[in-house]
Amino acid sequence: MRKALTLTMVPILLLTAYMTLWPVPVEPVAWQAPAAPGYTGVHAANDRLAAVQSIDLHGAADPEYIVQGPDGLLYASVTGPGSATASGDGTGRILRFQPDGSALEMVAATGGRPLGLAFDAHGTLLVADAFQGLLAIRDGKPVPLAPGHFANAVTVAANGKIYFTDSSTRFTAAEWGSTLEAAMLDALEQSATGRVLEFDPATAKVRVVATGLSFANGLVLTRDESALLVSESARYRVWKIDLAAEAVNVAAPSPQATVVLDNLPGYPDNLTRGSDGRIWLGLAGERNDLDAMAQRPFLRRMVLRVPRALWKTPPSRGHVLAFTEEGAIVADLQDASGTPPLTTGATEAASRLYIHNIGSGQVGWLPAP
Repeated sequence: MRKALTLTMVPILLLTAYMTLWPVPVEPVAWQAPAAPGYTGVHAANDRLAAVQSIDLHGAADPEYIVQGPDGLLYASVTGPGSATASGDGTGRILRFQPDGSALEMVAATGGRPLGLAFDAHGTLLVADAFQGLLAIRDGKPVPLAPGHFANAVTVAANGKIYFTDSSTRFTAAEWGSTLEAAMLDALEQSATGRVLEFDPATAKVRVVATGLSFANGLVLTRDESALLVSESARYRVWKIDLAAEAVNVAAPSPQATVVLDNLPGYPDNLTRGSDGRIWLGLAGERNDLDAMAQRPFLRRMVLRVPRALWKTPPSRGHVLAFTEEGAIVADLQDASGTPPLTTGATEAASRLYIHNIGSGQVGWLPAP
């Protein structure tokens, strides 16, 4: 009996030691997660995104971001044929196509993972590349402008200054092999090291506008260009941050950083400006059990010791919405079937609304509202 008991206890003790002592890459920080609002009120469940039609990318995948260029064509940041989802294996590229999806061609390969895109006043394509930092595409080649740990979104002011988000200084896509892995680790840790940066092409200097964001993501200027709207993915909100701010830490109360949208039902991702004052936002997945562990850093460490195959996968839900600069929701489009899969944003262009996504080889679209 003693031998049988020993044989039983040894694996239990080994498992306990593994679950409590095995090193993990995160040092989780306790925070107060708001109770998830669910799909009610302005976010009431609907199927308005279910009628999405598709443009095939012919082997490319993960159209994370889409922008309409001054030439009227659409530009999408994607991963190349054969690459893993959201990978950084050097297959990241920019595609260009007509509004109806025809004449698809490659504009440039960045050698990393391009995410946010924007055009400056001279028609130069700017790229926030998670592996390469802030880039400009000139003659089909990526030209480095400014470094970043995890460059994510980019926008340009009328005076030529470029603003971009640096999602995390703790977990870089280059170090962890993919944007999704680094983002997951950052959300688990909640150390809030995301930043908003300004790059001045005239001086080649980088200025820190804001810090303390838990995975800084989407970015768009207000109409008067006095402030930036910034998605904070891992805390389910969108901030308004004064353009003149100097390294304002959003964790401390400040009139230069105020919340426009709070306690969203999913992870806010890309921001784009539409017509009639609308700003489009993609919600990249439903909130999950992480909220219940917000005050329990020990449990979040244990999660990383559990084999990934045993992780509970949150339900897929396509979800994009539009709001005003004052924070009023004016459109909410969903598809609970998860088609398109991980919606990262929407671009209103010509007569169509194009849906950004990760996880497919297609760009979805609907007639523009």
